[in-house]
Amino acid sequence: MKQEKYVAYVGTYTHEHSMGIHIYDLDVENGRMKERQMAKINNPSDLIVSNSKKFLYSITDDGVKAFRILPNGDLEPMNEQWIGGMRGCYLDVDNSDRYLFVGGYHDGRVSMMHLNPDGSVGDIADGVFHKGVGRSAADRSTRPHVNCVKVTPDQNYLCAVDGGLDHVKVYKIDYEFSKLKLADIIRCDLDSAPKMIRFSKDGKNAYVLNELKSTVDVYNYSIGDSGPEFERIQTISTDENARDTSCCAQNMEFSRDGNYLYCSNAGTNEIVTFAKAEDGTLSEVTWTQISGEFPKALAVFPDGNHFMSLNHESNQISIFRMYFDRGYALMDGRPMNVERPNCVYIHRLSE
Repeated sequence: MKQEKYVAYVGTYTHEHSMGIHIYDLDVENGRMKERQMAKINNPSDLIVSNSKKFLYSITDDGVKAFRILPNGDLEPMNEQWIGGMRGCYLDVDNSDRYLFVGGYHDGRVSMMHLNPDGSVGDIADGVFHKGVGRSAADRSTRPHVNCVKVTPDQNYLCAVDGGLDHVKVYKIDYEFSKLKLADIIRCDLDSAPKMIRFSKDGKNAYVLNELKSTVDVYNYSIGDSGPEFERIQTISTDENARDTSCCAQNMEFSRDGNYLYCSNAGTNEIVTFAKAEDGTLSEVTWTQISGEFPKALAVFPDGNHFMSLNHESNQISIFRMYFDRGYALMDGRPMNVERPNCVYIHRLSE
Protein backbone atom coordinates (compact mmCIF):
# COMPACT_ATOMS: atom_id res chain seq x y z
CA MET A 1 0.00 0.00 0.00
CA LYS A 2 1.40 3.38 -1.06
CA GLN A 3 2.08 5.69 1.87
CA GLU A 4 0.32 9.05 1.78
CA LYS A 5 2.54 12.13 1.63
CA TYR A 6 1.88 15.35 3.48
CA VAL A 7 3.30 18.84 3.78
CA ALA A 8 2.72 21.42 6.49
CA TYR A 9 2.33 25.08 5.53
CA VAL A 10 3.37 27.37 8.41
CA GLY A 11 2.66 31.09 8.21
CA THR A 12 5.06 33.45 10.01
CA TYR A 13 4.93 37.17 10.64
CA THR A 14 7.44 39.12 8.57
CA HIS A 15 10.68 39.47 10.50
CA GLU A 16 14.37 39.97 9.83
CA HIS A 17 15.00 36.29 9.07
CA SER A 18 11.51 35.12 8.18
CA MET A 19 9.12 36.37 5.52
CA GLY A 20 6.45 34.01 4.31
CA ILE A 21 4.95 30.55 4.33
CA HIS A 22 7.41 27.84 5.36
CA ILE A 23 6.86 24.50 3.63
CA TYR A 24 7.71 21.35 5.60
CA ASP A 25 7.78 17.72 4.48
CA LEU A 26 5.85 15.74 7.08
CA ASP A 27 6.85 12.32 8.39
CA VAL A 28 3.49 11.44 9.89
CA GLU A 29 4.36 8.04 11.30
CA ASN A 30 7.43 9.26 13.20
CA GLY A 31 6.15 12.73 14.04
CA ARG A 32 8.84 14.69 12.24
CA MET A 33 8.98 17.78 9.99
CA LYS A 34 11.74 19.00 7.68
CA GLU A 35 11.69 22.43 6.06
CA ARG A 36 12.58 22.55 2.37
CA GLN A 37 11.07 25.72 0.89
CA MET A 38 9.53 29.09 1.68
CA ALA A 39 6.98 31.11 -0.31
CA LYS A 40 7.48 34.85 0.13
CA ILE A 41 4.50 36.82 1.38
CA ASN A 42 4.04 39.57 3.97
CA ASN A 43 2.51 38.59 7.32
CA PRO A 44 0.42 35.50 6.43
CA SER A 45 -1.70 35.52 9.60
CA ASP A 46 -3.96 32.72 8.33
CA LEU A 47 -4.06 30.34 5.40
CA ILE A 48 -6.34 27.64 4.02
CA VAL A 49 -6.31 25.09 1.19
CA SER A 50 -9.24 24.93 -1.24
CA ASN A 51 -11.52 21.90 -1.10
CA SER A 52 -10.25 20.92 -4.54
CA LYS A 53 -6.78 20.71 -2.87
CA LYS A 54 -5.29 22.62 -5.82
CA PHE A 55 -4.94 26.12 -4.32
CA LEU A 56 -3.82 27.81 -1.13
CA TYR A 57 -5.19 31.16 0.05
CA SER A 58 -3.42 33.37 2.56
CA ILE A 59 -3.93 36.62 4.41
CA THR A 60 -1.38 39.27 3.42
CA ASP A 61 -0.93 42.94 4.28
CA ASP A 62 -2.76 44.09 1.15
CA GLY A 63 -5.68 41.63 1.38
CA VAL A 64 -5.58 37.99 0.31
CA LYS A 65 -3.22 36.09 -1.99
CA ALA A 66 -3.76 32.91 -4.02
CA PHE A 67 -1.14 30.25 -4.73
CA ARG A 68 -1.27 27.19 -6.97
CA ILE A 69 -0.16 24.04 -5.13
CA LEU A 70 2.42 22.17 -7.20
CA PRO A 71 2.66 18.34 -7.14
CA ASN A 72 5.49 18.39 -4.59
CA GLY A 73 3.65 20.88 -2.36
CA ASP A 74 5.55 23.99 -3.42
CA LEU A 75 3.53 27.17 -3.93
CA GLU A 76 3.28 29.17 -7.16
CA PRO A 77 1.92 32.74 -6.76
CA MET A 78 -1.28 33.53 -8.68
CA ASN A 79 -2.82 36.86 -7.66
CA GLU A 80 -3.74 39.23 -4.81
CA GLN A 81 -7.00 41.02 -4.05
CA TRP A 82 -8.05 43.76 -1.66
CA ILE A 83 -10.77 42.67 0.79
CA GLY A 84 -12.58 45.98 1.25
CA GLY A 85 -11.23 46.79 4.69
CA MET A 86 -8.17 46.54 6.90
CA ARG A 87 -5.98 43.42 6.82
CA GLY A 88 -7.78 40.22 7.73
CA CYS A 89 -6.96 37.55 10.29
CA TYR A 90 -8.94 34.42 9.32
CA LEU A 91 -10.07 32.55 6.18
CA ASP A 92 -12.60 29.90 5.17
CA VAL A 93 -14.03 28.55 1.90
CA ASP A 94 -17.29 26.81 1.05
CA ASN A 95 -17.21 23.17 -0.07
CA SER A 96 -17.61 24.05 -3.76
CA ASP A 97 -14.84 26.69 -3.71
CA ARG A 98 -17.20 29.41 -4.87
CA TYR A 99 -16.30 31.97 -2.21
CA LEU A 100 -13.46 32.88 0.11
CA PHE A 101 -14.62 34.34 3.43
CA VAL A 102 -12.36 36.69 5.40
CA GLY A 103 -12.64 37.73 9.04
CA GLY A 104 -11.26 41.14 10.00
CA TYR A 105 -10.03 41.63 13.56
CA HIS A 106 -8.97 45.26 13.22
CA ASP A 107 -12.15 46.68 11.67
CA GLY A 108 -14.75 44.04 12.56
CA ARG A 109 -15.51 43.26 8.92
CA VAL A 110 -16.65 40.05 7.25
CA SER A 111 -15.68 39.93 3.56
CA MET A 112 -17.09 37.55 0.95
CA MET A 113 -14.79 37.17 -2.06
CA HIS A 114 -15.51 35.52 -5.40
CA LEU A 115 -13.25 32.63 -6.39
CA ASN A 116 -12.58 32.32 -10.11
CA PRO A 117 -12.76 28.99 -12.01
CA ASP A 118 -8.95 29.00 -12.34
CA GLY A 119 -8.59 29.21 -8.55
CA SER A 120 -7.54 32.84 -8.36
CA VAL A 121 -9.31 35.28 -6.02
CA GLY A 122 -11.95 37.42 -7.71
CA ASP A 123 -13.49 40.70 -6.63
CA ILE A 124 -15.53 41.46 -3.51
CA ALA A 125 -18.96 39.82 -3.52
CA ASP A 126 -20.26 41.28 -0.25
CA GLY A 127 -19.05 42.71 3.03
CA VAL A 128 -20.49 43.42 6.46
CA PHE A 129 -19.07 45.64 9.21
CA HIS A 130 -20.03 44.63 12.75
CA LYS A 131 -21.30 47.49 14.90
CA GLY A 132 -21.68 48.14 18.60
CA VAL A 133 -19.59 47.88 21.77
CA GLY A 134 -19.24 45.38 24.54
CA ARG A 135 -19.12 46.27 28.22
CA SER A 136 -17.09 49.47 27.90
CA ALA A 137 -16.76 51.80 24.92
CA ALA A 138 -13.40 52.97 26.29
CA ASP A 139 -11.97 49.47 26.19
CA ARG A 140 -10.48 48.64 22.79
CA SER A 141 -11.08 44.91 23.26
CA THR A 142 -14.85 45.40 23.45
CA ARG A 143 -15.15 46.96 20.01
CA PRO A 144 -16.02 44.65 17.10
CA HIS A 145 -13.22 42.18 16.37
CA VAL A 146 -14.01 39.29 14.03
CA ASN A 147 -11.60 36.55 15.12
CA CYS A 148 -12.90 33.68 13.00
CA VAL A 149 -15.27 32.89 10.13
CA LYS A 150 -16.53 29.36 9.52
CA VAL A 151 -19.07 27.92 7.08
CA THR A 152 -21.57 25.58 8.76
CA PRO A 153 -21.46 21.86 7.82
CA ASP A 154 -24.68 22.20 5.77
CA GLN A 155 -22.99 25.02 3.81
CA ASN A 156 -25.97 27.34 4.24
CA TYR A 157 -24.59 29.74 6.87
CA LEU A 158 -21.43 31.57 7.87
CA CYS A 159 -20.51 31.95 11.55
CA ALA A 160 -18.53 35.12 12.35
CA VAL A 161 -16.98 34.97 15.83
CA ASP A 162 -16.71 38.46 17.34
CA GLY A 163 -14.54 38.58 20.46
CA GLY A 164 -15.24 42.26 21.13
CA LEU A 165 -19.03 41.98 21.15
CA ASP A 166 -19.16 38.51 22.77
CA HIS A 167 -21.26 37.36 19.82
CA VAL A 168 -21.17 34.74 17.11
CA LYS A 169 -23.16 36.26 14.26
CA VAL A 170 -24.69 33.75 11.87
CA TYR A 171 -25.22 34.87 8.27
CA LYS A 172 -27.31 33.17 5.60
CA ILE A 173 -25.17 32.68 2.48
CA ASP A 174 -27.02 33.61 -0.70
CA TYR A 175 -24.96 31.77 -3.31
CA GLU A 176 -27.08 32.94 -6.23
CA PHE A 177 -26.88 36.65 -5.52
CA SER A 178 -23.54 36.63 -3.60
CA LYS A 179 -24.92 38.14 -0.40
CA LEU A 180 -24.71 37.67 3.36
CA LYS A 181 -27.83 38.23 5.48
CA LEU A 182 -27.92 38.08 9.27
CA ALA A 183 -29.94 35.05 10.37
CA ASP A 184 -29.10 34.60 14.06
CA ILE A 185 -26.80 35.70 16.88
CA ILE A 186 -25.26 33.39 19.47
CA ARG A 187 -24.85 35.54 22.56
CA CYS A 188 -21.88 34.27 24.52
CA ASP A 189 -21.20 35.03 28.18
CA LEU A 190 -20.29 38.63 29.01
CA ASP A 191 -16.53 39.26 28.68
CA SER A 192 -15.91 35.72 27.49
CA ALA A 193 -14.29 37.01 24.24
CA PRO A 194 -15.16 34.14 21.84
CA LYS A 195 -12.12 33.30 19.70
CA MET A 196 -13.16 30.62 17.21
CA ILE A 197 -15.77 28.03 16.31
CA ARG A 198 -15.49 24.42 15.18
CA PHE A 199 -18.06 21.79 14.24
CA SER A 200 -18.07 18.07 14.97
CA LYS A 201 -17.37 15.68 12.13
CA ASP A 202 -21.04 14.62 11.96
CA GLY A 203 -22.17 18.27 11.96
CA LYS A 204 -24.42 17.87 14.99
CA ASN A 205 -22.39 19.97 17.45
CA ALA A 206 -20.66 23.34 17.48
CA TYR A 207 -17.78 24.31 19.77
CA VAL A 208 -16.94 27.93 20.65
CA LEU A 209 -13.58 28.67 22.27
CA ASN A 210 -13.64 31.66 24.66
CA GLU A 211 -10.32 33.48 25.03
CA LEU A 212 -10.79 35.42 28.28
CA LYS A 213 -12.80 32.84 30.21
CA SER A 214 -10.66 29.98 28.88
CA THR A 215 -13.65 27.79 28.21
CA VAL A 216 -15.29 25.81 25.43
CA ASP A 217 -19.04 26.17 24.97
CA VAL A 218 -20.61 23.08 23.40
CA TYR A 219 -23.83 23.44 21.37
CA ASN A 220 -26.25 21.13 19.67
CA TYR A 221 -26.56 22.38 16.10
CA SER A 222 -29.51 21.82 13.78
CA ILE A 223 -31.61 23.54 11.14
CA GLY A 224 -35.18 24.30 12.23
CA ASP A 225 -38.16 25.77 10.44
CA SER A 226 -36.91 29.31 11.12
CA GLY A 227 -33.24 28.68 10.43
CA PRO A 228 -30.14 27.59 12.38
CA GLU A 229 -30.55 26.53 16.00
CA PHE A 230 -27.76 26.47 18.60
CA GLU A 231 -28.54 24.92 22.01
CA ARG A 232 -25.77 25.16 24.58
CA ILE A 233 -25.34 21.86 26.43
CA GLN A 234 -21.98 22.26 28.17
CA THR A 235 -19.30 24.73 29.21
CA ILE A 236 -15.91 23.23 30.10
CA SER A 237 -12.70 24.95 31.18
CA THR A 238 -9.46 24.74 29.20
CA ASP A 239 -7.54 25.83 32.31
CA GLU A 240 -6.38 22.96 34.49
CA ASN A 241 -6.83 25.04 37.65
CA ALA A 242 -9.99 26.73 36.31
CA ARG A 243 -8.97 29.97 38.03
CA ASP A 244 -5.60 31.05 36.60
CA THR A 245 -6.06 34.68 35.54
CA SER A 246 -3.02 34.46 33.22
CA CYS A 247 -4.68 31.76 31.11
CA CYS A 248 -6.05 32.86 27.72
CA ALA A 249 -7.40 30.22 25.32
CA GLN A 250 -5.96 30.66 21.82
CA ASN A 251 -6.73 27.87 19.38
CA MET A 252 -8.54 24.56 18.97
CA GLU A 253 -8.59 21.76 16.42
CA PHE A 254 -10.18 18.33 16.12
CA SER A 255 -8.30 15.17 15.30
CA ARG A 256 -9.04 13.79 11.83
CA ASP A 257 -11.38 11.11 13.24
CA GLY A 258 -13.31 13.77 15.19
CA ASN A 259 -12.90 11.96 18.51
CA TYR A 260 -10.54 14.41 20.22
CA LEU A 261 -10.46 18.19 20.54
CA TYR A 262 -7.17 19.97 21.29
CA CYS A 263 -7.09 23.48 22.78
CA SER A 264 -4.07 25.71 23.41
CA ASN A 265 -3.68 28.20 26.26
CA ALA A 266 -1.40 31.23 26.32
CA GLY A 267 -0.17 32.39 29.72
CA THR A 268 -0.17 28.90 31.18
CA ASN A 269 1.48 27.65 27.95
CA GLU A 270 -0.26 24.31 27.68
CA ILE A 271 -2.44 22.25 25.38
CA VAL A 272 -5.45 20.41 26.76
CA THR A 273 -6.86 17.33 25.05
CA PHE A 274 -10.58 16.54 25.33
CA ALA A 275 -12.41 13.38 24.32
CA LYS A 276 -15.74 13.90 22.54
CA ALA A 277 -18.64 11.73 23.68
CA GLU A 278 -21.38 10.50 21.35
CA ASP A 279 -23.70 13.32 22.51
CA GLY A 280 -21.00 15.91 21.69
CA THR A 281 -19.96 16.75 25.24
CA LEU A 282 -16.29 16.89 26.20
CA SER A 283 -14.24 15.29 28.97
CA GLU A 284 -10.61 15.99 29.87
CA VAL A 285 -7.91 13.55 28.78
CA THR A 286 -4.72 15.41 29.63
CA TRP A 287 -2.98 18.80 29.91
CA THR A 288 0.43 19.10 28.24
CA GLN A 289 3.05 21.76 29.02
CA ILE A 290 4.55 22.89 25.73
CA SER A 291 7.92 24.08 27.12
CA GLY A 292 7.58 27.25 25.05
CA GLU A 293 5.84 30.61 25.04
CA PHE A 294 2.44 31.52 23.59
CA PRO A 295 1.02 28.50 21.70
CA LYS A 296 -0.81 30.62 19.15
CA ALA A 297 -1.76 27.76 16.85
CA LEU A 298 -1.75 23.98 16.77
CA ALA A 299 -2.36 21.12 14.38
CA VAL A 300 -3.10 17.42 14.84
CA PHE A 301 -1.19 15.01 12.61
CA PRO A 302 -3.31 12.87 10.26
CA ASP A 303 -2.46 9.70 12.20
CA GLY A 304 -4.00 11.19 15.35
CA ASN A 305 -0.98 10.16 17.42
CA HIS A 306 0.95 13.44 17.19
CA PHE A 307 0.19 17.14 17.47
CA MET A 308 2.26 20.27 17.02
CA SER A 309 2.29 23.55 18.92
CA LEU A 310 3.32 26.82 17.23
CA ASN A 311 4.98 28.78 20.03
CA HIS A 312 4.80 32.35 18.76
CA GLU A 313 6.86 34.16 21.41
CA SER A 314 9.63 31.56 21.80
CA ASN A 315 9.98 31.12 18.01
CA GLN A 316 9.53 27.37 18.00
CA ILE A 317 7.41 24.52 16.76
CA SER A 318 7.15 21.60 19.19
CA ILE A 319 5.80 18.14 18.32
CA PHE A 320 4.22 15.81 20.87
CA ARG A 321 3.20 12.15 20.82
CA MET A 322 -0.08 11.18 22.48
CA TYR A 323 -0.22 8.12 24.72
CA PHE A 324 -3.96 7.70 25.03
CA ASP A 325 -3.76 4.46 26.99
CA ARG A 326 -1.64 6.19 29.64
CA GLY A 327 -3.42 9.55 29.60
CA TYR A 328 -0.51 11.84 28.73
CA ALA A 329 1.57 13.32 25.90
CA LEU A 330 5.35 13.73 25.62
CA MET A 331 7.49 15.96 23.42
CA ASP A 332 8.81 13.92 20.49
CA GLY A 333 12.13 15.33 19.28
CA ARG A 334 13.69 18.74 19.76
CA PRO A 335 11.70 21.91 19.03
CA MET A 336 12.30 23.45 15.60
CA ASN A 337 13.29 27.09 15.34
CA VAL A 338 11.15 29.40 13.22
CA GLU A 339 10.49 33.09 13.86
CA ARG A 340 7.00 34.21 14.86
CA PRO A 341 4.94 31.18 13.71
CA ASN A 342 1.22 31.95 13.82
CA CYS A 343 -0.79 29.55 11.62
CA VAL A 344 -0.49 26.07 10.10
CA TYR A 345 -2.30 23.85 7.61
CA ILE A 346 -1.47 20.17 6.98
CA HIS A 347 -2.07 19.20 3.35
CA ARG A 348 -2.09 15.76 1.74
CA LEU A 349 -0.31 15.70 -1.61
CA SER A 350 -2.09 14.29 -4.63
CA GLU A 351 -0.80 10.99 -5.95
